[in-house]
Amino acid sequence: MSFLLYGANGYTGQLIARHAKDAGLSPLLAGRNEQKINALADALNCPWRAFDLSETEKLDAALREVPVVLHAAGPFNRTARPMMEACLRTGTHYLDITGEMAVFEMGYHFDEKAKKAGVMLMPGVGFDVVPTDCLALHLKNRLPDATHLRLAFGTPRGGVSHGTAMTMVENLGEAGAVRKNGKIVRVPLGHKTLRFPGGGKALFAMTIPWGDVSTAYRTTGIPNIEVYMSVAPSAYRQVKWSRHFGWLLRTEFVKNIARRKVGQRPAGPSDAQRAGSHACLWGEVRNEKGQTRQATLTTPEGYTLTVLTSLLILQKVLSSDLKTGFQTPAGAYGEGLILEAEGTERKDLD
Repeated sequence: MSFLLYGANGYTGQLIARHAKDAGLSPLLAGRNEQKINALADALNCPWRAFDLSETEKLDAALREVPVVLHAAGPFNRTARPMMEACLRTGTHYLDITGEMAVFEMGYHFDEKAKKAGVMLMPGVGFDVVPTDCLALHLKNRLPDATHLRLAFGTPRGGVSHGTAMTMVENLGEAGAVRKNGKIVRVPLGHKTLRFPGGGKALFAMTIPWGDVSTAYRTTGIPNIEVYMSVAPSAYRQVKWSRHFGWLLRTEFVKNIARRKVGQRPAGPSDAQRAGSHACLWGEVRNEKGQTRQATLTTPEGYTLTVLTSLLILQKVLSSDLKTGFQTPAGAYGEGLILEAEGTERKDLD
């Protein structure tokens, strides 16, 4: 069946496009760069469209050709709103691969409009946030009165794509975030650290404003949430130093320097790098009595998992297995969704 893949010429978009064809799907490839989209479409023998998201008529026309869009063009804090609004206008289901907290909050605020339009809005159908969302719900189900949730993840030997790096550039100098008593609270980036079990060793991690600060609350109702990412201790020291220069890092001058450096990097991890890496995730819930439950989750490398989970959810939507309104992956499809992806394993630690 057909779907619109916007941002198809990006690193992750190309991976999704190729695997979608292999799975017997018929992606309508789209993006801003006509030359690159055309070349990819010729290589995969797919139809294509070229337009900017500001070209409303072309955007709406493309969406009316399909039941669902898989949006893969970031930074999503700039691109998600016009695509979501177009989906509401055209009655098209919306999926994307963001991990940006603000995008999930935006989707949640469109919930009633989406229900009235008969549309499902589900940001975060990739590594951001399918595995963590499913792990959060699994732990909530094991300790139903949990009041605190901690999630951590790391990808040893993994790399990042241009798109992910550009999103990081856009967020230079920004604060971190946690959820406290049901509210999102701004805190310094890396204001807490921990070590969690991953790959046979303890991984050092710091708090980050990950999408689960938004989504895990919608999925589980747990009011206190922290999300950690593994980093080298030396990188953490740099993060602490950078807190004093947030005003400078937020300037376009510094961001333009960073953008040029990103442009000089490889588009993303090679096939060999992705095949030789994996992701380690850990979660813990705690209730008011001090009781805890912990679990780990091992998955393929992040970009590989994004391909697997985005197409898994896409196929569910194409078969009308969906709920209208704003949805989270585990909220719509249950804690076992991640285990439907090849190469995943979950273990309870207590």
